[in-house]
Amino acid sequence: MSQDVTEAGLVERFVSKLLKTKNPDDMLAQSAETGLKKTLNWVDLIILGIGAVIGAGIFSMVGSAVVGTPEHPGAGPALIISMIIAAIACIFSALCYAEFASMIPVSGGVYTYTFATMGELAAWIVGWVLMLQYTIGNIAVACSWTGYLLQFLRGFEPYTAHLPAFLQGIAHHIMYPPLWLVSDYGTAKAAYLKMGLNPADHIPHLFGLIPLSVNIPAILMILLVTAILVKGISESKNMAGIMVIIKLVVIGLFIGVGAFYVKPDNWTPFMPNGLGSVLISAFTIFFAYTGFDAISTAAEETKNPQRDIPIGIIGTLVLCTVVYIFVALVLTGVVRWDMINIHAPIAHAMQVTGQGWVAGLISVGALTGLTSVLLVMQLAATRILFSMARDNFFPTILKKVHPVYKTPHVITWVVGIAMVIGCMFLDLNLAASLCIFSVFTSFIIVCIGVLILRKTDPDRPRPFKVPCSPLFPALGILLCGTLMVVAVISMGKTALLFPLWLFIGLAIYFSYGYKRNRRMEAIEDKKRANREAREKAAAAAVSKK
Repeated sequence: MSQDVTEAGLVERFVSKLLKTKNPDDMLAQSAETGLKKTLNWVDLIILGIGAVIGAGIFSMVGSAVVGTPEHPGAGPALIISMIIAAIACIFSALCYAEFASMIPVSGGVYTYTFATMGELAAWIVGWVLMLQYTIGNIAVACSWTGYLLQFLRGFEPYTAHLPAFLQGIAHHIMYPPLWLVSDYGTAKAAYLKMGLNPADHIPHLFGLIPLSVNIPAILMILLVTAILVKGISESKNMAGIMVIIKLVVIGLFIGVGAFYVKPDNWTPFMPNGLGSVLISAFTIFFAYTGFDAISTAAEETKNPQRDIPIGIIGTLVLCTVVYIFVALVLTGVVRWDMINIHAPIAHAMQVTGQGWVAGLISVGALTGLTSVLLVMQLAATRILFSMARDNFFPTILKKVHPVYKTPHVITWVVGIAMVIGCMFLDLNLAASLCIFSVFTSFIIVCIGVLILRKTDPDRPRPFKVPCSPLFPALGILLCGTLMVVAVISMGKTALLFPLWLFIGLAIYFSYGYKRNRRMEAIEDKKRANREAREKAAAAAVSKK
């Protein structure tokens, strides 16, 4: 049949390619051919989920949510209400993730679900947005890890006085290294200016022109995590499990010891800055809940994904919410809300009680917490990019699976090296603030996707179904959309960088991804035509006999 070559016909075909969905059955068949190793159960998934969620949010961000910042007031003891609001905003999206993951248990998470419901262009946009969330966000986490490491090392300063003089000098340089060895250029420059020093006098320059400022601890940690992920999902799971146990023990120690120092008078006034501050703090503390969605990206490596993925996602969110509420109650009970240290609130609370040894252990918990976040977030980033490479958005080499470890080793190293480069050049504070937009975008899209697939494929088996649909998915869209508006208002002009990121992604798609997909389709069509011709010829030969 001849194709319609009129302008209207060409436009129609172009749009149909952009909206072309991928059949879930084809996705499942393709995942079966890939050969990723299935080793995870629901307990492993909850461990990975807690590893991704409980990190910088609970160890540092809780302070600014309680006390506030120059831009907005804090919630005070009413932070527990902010936490519940944030958890409710997450739970509706989590239920949608669980339905999709039980129905289409393949790598890629919300990227894969979008491809099945909204088509190729929407899937690319979601994958591009998730790259911002997981990759760039993880760079910021790695640099935060450096800060906690230095804080931990400085805790040994009182004991260095007993060392010989030359060892004291070595210890001092380890605890107080030059800023250009533990910071990106923007951070180091701002720190030197704050101290009244000229950055050019303290930051070395290559060839006298290019400033050299490298966060060495962050880079080494990223390389270590990358090597572990290349080795295998089992090794990653075991490492995450150890770190989850450590940080939960540390948090449990804080709750158990701190409970004896709680003064109920510190909980009054309960809502010192009004309801508006509670809503703004819900947006701030929302960062502490992100990460549970990373569980769905490991669906292809789960033994029984139809059962285990929903349990892992919902179990993670419930357990983390309970832990957060207890931490907030003890923190605001031990220290008056407006006296809480913003940068290290939990460790500071233990110092107020005179339990310095607990504060030291909390620093260890913060390090392990951030390390587990690095591990799980990088795992999620590689699995999403692996799925995009498998869908012909990236070169074929990026979807190679290691013959021994059964992991996507090439894309894992690409992501790791990209993070290392980002640690050298990226404005980390700005990048981290933009990540929240990708979180809201992915949560909203997965809720929309569930509603679409309920209409377009109602008969597909759903081992887990979102209850009260379409109400619950609609509430997820509404709540996340509202928090997104709050983010735009609080970030101002900075929020314009998110559309810029989308524009760059669209440029890459139309200049490379779209053309590559059409080229691969032509190759597949030619193979199919040749196969059909051979089958027809064979059938004709048989009929002649």
